[in-house]
Amino acid sequence: MAGRIRQSDVDEVKARTNIADIVGEHVSLKSAGVGSLKGLCPFHDERSPSFHVRPGLGYYHCFGCGESGDVYSFLQRMDHVSFTEAVERLAGRIGFELHYEDGGQASDHGNRARLLAANQAAEQFFIERLGSPEAEVGRRFLGERGFDAEAAKHFGVGFAPKSWDALTNHLTARGFSTEELAAAGLVSQGDRGVYDRFRGRLIWPIRDVTGQTVGFGARKLLDDDQGPKYLNTPETAIYHKAQVLYGLDLAKRDIAKTHRVVLVEGYTDVMACHLAGVTTAIATSGTSFGVEHIKVLRRVLGDDSSLGEVVFTFDGDAAGQQAAMRAFAEEQRFAAQTFVAVAPDGLDPCDLRLARGDAAVRAIVEAKTPMFEFVIRHTLSRYDLETVEGRVAALRAAAPVVAEIRDPALRPGYTRELARMLGMELGEVTRAVRSTEGRPKAAGERERRAPAAPAASGQVQQQATTTDAPQRPFSITELPNDPSTRLERDALQAMIQYPDVIGADLLRQAVDCRFGNATLAVVRDGIASVLASADPSLRVDRIVDEVPAPFAGVVRQLAVAPVPERIDTELSAYLTGVVGSLIDRELLRQKSELLGRLQRTDRADTATFAMLQRALVELETERRSLRGD
Repeated sequence: MAGRIRQSDVDEVKARTNIADIVGEHVSLKSAGVGSLKGLCPFHDERSPSFHVRPGLGYYHCFGCGESGDVYSFLQRMDHVSFTEAVERLAGRIGFELHYEDGGQASDHGNRARLLAANQAAEQFFIERLGSPEAEVGRRFLGERGFDAEAAKHFGVGFAPKSWDALTNHLTARGFSTEELAAAGLVSQGDRGVYDRFRGRLIWPIRDVTGQTVGFGARKLLDDDQGPKYLNTPETAIYHKAQVLYGLDLAKRDIAKTHRVVLVEGYTDVMACHLAGVTTAIATSGTSFGVEHIKVLRRVLGDDSSLGEVVFTFDGDAAGQQAAMRAFAEEQRFAAQTFVAVAPDGLDPCDLRLARGDAAVRAIVEAKTPMFEFVIRHTLSRYDLETVEGRVAALRAAAPVVAEIRDPALRPGYTRELARMLGMELGEVTRAVRSTEGRPKAAGERERRAPAAPAASGQVQQQATTTDAPQRPFSITELPNDPSTRLERDALQAMIQYPDVIGADLLRQAVDCRFGNATLAVVRDGIASVLASADPSLRVDRIVDEVPAPFAGVVRQLAVAPVPERIDTELSAYLTGVVGSLIDRELLRQKSELLGRLQRTDRADTATFAMLQRALVELETERRSLRGD
């Protein structure tokens, strides 16, 4: 077993890694000012982005849930790996050779790392077998659906031989234990030992958002196969079907770029859409679309406004209709607009591409129907609108749907549309819709959760004293908003984020300034302690080490909070200006004290009087120099 990784190597890997690249594999990031990025937090569900990343410092912080840290802690939280595994993974990513204190080599037995390696080796095995004579049935299946060898290669499609132990023997010969293969879901356990889980099937690799293979989906091909039509990897330490979306690794860049995602129902549908030019298509894997999928998708989509589009495609049959209604049950978890696309004749995207070509696949996406319109029509279809009783019952069923439209500007239009569909008076329908707005939900109705409003300054401290309410991490957004506290906060941000731009002289002057806010004064003292040490280089981790533990989070927040939106050429002037203003405030305080002393000094004491006057002149000269006068 390898020893502890040398600290110098840990620091070097961290310095060479852009945290924005790692976070960006999970979260769609956008500019939040010079040197700052923001996106939807991957650690909690939120409507608007409060997760900030500062690549220059290598830190992140969420102002919503309080999570913060560096690139190592991010990987530890997201991928459930140890600190050592996080360092080794990033070192491998940049091709850096790590050194261990006992001279050992990198450990390759970390649970997650071994499971990923086993899946990667299995994927290559399946891909190679797709070209074997035995896989003719698989190649024919693909060809009949319009997929050639190039398409199979692009999506990593492979073939599992009809054998009880071909994969097992292949992987154990490469050093994997049967326990590891079972933990990865690649083999099953029977009375006579382990055996291959996938046999005589076409195989699709299922990858996470970073592109690592975490599981497989297998399609039945042979008549004597008594198993289900589709067989997936079971739940493992790395494969959670409620969180994985097939094709997201291929689609994520276009999803983030176009702010559109198309949800289809199967692996071949994803392939057909991508090949037809709908490169934002993804699908669930072995389960229906749910809340955890939405959380993953919203982060990639950058879903913080109504500008995005989520398009659900469903078969036109009864099962497809029910799937659409299940999707509607979670619709309001998106900020983006939601739509439904149903192909003519009930064809899925794969069959539609075969029957009518690539253009037809693109056309159904563009001819999408707003989700609310689709649901209203589906709701009304259950009633006999030719009778008064049927129309009244339909109104009672559809009015809550219109009332739940989150955009108040759309509600009147859908109310009129509902009145037209029912052939009823607009006033009657309007009253029915309004009567259901804000109605307490009956048992079985879908839950709606609105984002919590931010607490006003001072509220959090009062709430924290209530024994019933759990304490939340302190946020710098809760600091008083008076000009003096804002200046102290902004100056500390500048000092922590851009110490080289501000320079040693201004930094030392700034830490000698008095602070009115006690919390920020502790951070100032931490900076002063680092500057007074043998190594005065100002780094976030060193300041965190200096301040008491309850204040470490404040330091990290100040390290990632965006400075005002400015172009690079203005950044230096802003940084020195805000720190200069803090120093100017201190000089003004000192001037006030000197003037008071001067007024209290007896003019007969000429020596003291002259000394105070000289000090006042020096202070005023320093203030003018600071201001550039």
